[in-house]
Amino acid sequence: MRILYVDIDSLRPDHLGCYGYHRPTSPNIDAIAEEGVRFDQYYVSDAPCLPSRTAFYSGRFGIQTGVVGHGGTAAAPRGEGPRRGFTDRFGTDSLPRFLQQRGFHTAMVSTFGQRHGAHWFYAGFNEIHNLGTAGLETAAEVWSLVGPWLSRQARSDHWFLHVNLWDPHTPYRTPPSFGEPFASEPLPAWLTRETLAAHQRLAGPHTALDLGMYEGRPASGPDWPRHPWSLASEADLRRLIDGYDTGVKFADAYVGKIVAELAAAGVYDDTAIVISADHGENLGELGIYAEHGTADVPTCRVPLIVKWPGGRTGVDADLHYHLDFAPTLAALLGASPSPLWHGQSFAAAVRADAPAVPARRELVLSQCAHVAQRSVRWDRWLYLRTYHDGFRPLPPELVFDVVADPHEQVDLSARRPDLRHEGAWRLARWHAEQLQGLDSDRDPLWTVVREGGPYHARLTSPGDPGSPEAFYRYLERLEATGRGEGAARLWERYAPFLPANYEI
Repeated sequence: MRILYVDIDSLRPDHLGCYGYHRPTSPNIDAIAEEGVRFDQYYVSDAPCLPSRTAFYSGRFGIQTGVVGHGGTAAAPRGEGPRRGFTDRFGTDSLPRFLQQRGFHTAMVSTFGQRHGAHWFYAGFNEIHNLGTAGLETAAEVWSLVGPWLSRQARSDHWFLHVNLWDPHTPYRTPPSFGEPFASEPLPAWLTRETLAAHQRLAGPHTALDLGMYEGRPASGPDWPRHPWSLASEADLRRLIDGYDTGVKFADAYVGKIVAELAAAGVYDDTAIVISADHGENLGELGIYAEHGTADVPTCRVPLIVKWPGGRTGVDADLHYHLDFAPTLAALLGASPSPLWHGQSFAAAVRADAPAVPARRELVLSQCAHVAQRSVRWDRWLYLRTYHDGFRPLPPELVFDVVADPHEQVDLSARRPDLRHEGAWRLARWHAEQLQGLDSDRDPLWTVVREGGPYHARLTSPGDPGSPEAFYRYLERLEATGRGEGAARLWERYAPFLPANYEI
């Protein structure tokens, strides 16, 4: 058995042709989808990058592992204490270790673990290939390692290869030689002139005029030609969407090279191919651009395409977590899942002879790196609860009909209190269940809030992205760009949280 897992960072499903996108971004991925199952409602339980990949390979929610953020205490697994054995749970019960124990040679081509200091991410891998470029590498550079690996190993049996492509991740940096494949293609219809104008009046990191997070220029490093740092015009908006879509298309081209190498080795038909992502990307939703900064559909919904030898083809529309993948793979391999894993198998959607499991009725999604939020996704609804808004003027509760309003433009919380109350009830029920299973009595979301807020927006020390000095400079920028009302709201909300010894 051979398993290829292609992990394309920041990939939104609705920017792929097989998910209905109007631009031709993904011919190679689309072809694989035709031969397998496309999962339409597949969500990461914990976003963005570090919490998501930790949950995926551990098979456990972030509230249980303790990894929910990008910095501070909640960016590392919770200690196991005196019950820890010779090795830890990642060493005994991660998905790669599970595969190792069943005779798979596990290999990874990714810079992710070093980028985030997430060394537990490597647990259970026989081989780790790291370019050392911290996620700024292109697919062409990744291919320089993947191509030779496949030449050596493709014909071998029982391997699992994780290939991490970064091209849709900010800053958009596809080489100029790739051209402008979408120059004549229309933008997504919902991104109108009026929508952009409304977003230009917003305050907050990664809103239309502040794509450098707290400024309209890159915080550091080169000025990437495909990536605007401020959406001051419709031309800038086009440059942003074209930059993202070109990154998708560039990654897709190298998926095609991988497929061609498998075919040349004579093993394509016998190789399971899985294509997914660690999170999606806000591209205007909630006024946020070029960031994966919320606990909603744009950030948490990701593609999943599974081409399994002898498996089903078609579309699955049930709700699934990405941490459901570990028990699914166990079932497909005829093995029992780890008792520590929180997911449930959806193997019956992939292979007809796999045991069926009742579909999930709801999902709870979390984000504590840019904001502190949790949401509930059920039926056609999304209930979004904000505990720390990440310096964005977001209300505590939002409700959206994500079927009729997939870009979350119309908040229903005032006119549909029944949905607001139901969402809050569902979230409280999930939270109570999770607390009962904690080794600690502390929810890591509240650890994040107590330590000053999400890593990308915390008022604690001068070295932090949202330090008091940076926060005050940002208020000055808002005033200078005609957004004084937003500056006043942020000052009113966050001045009490500035350190007691801070002077303006």
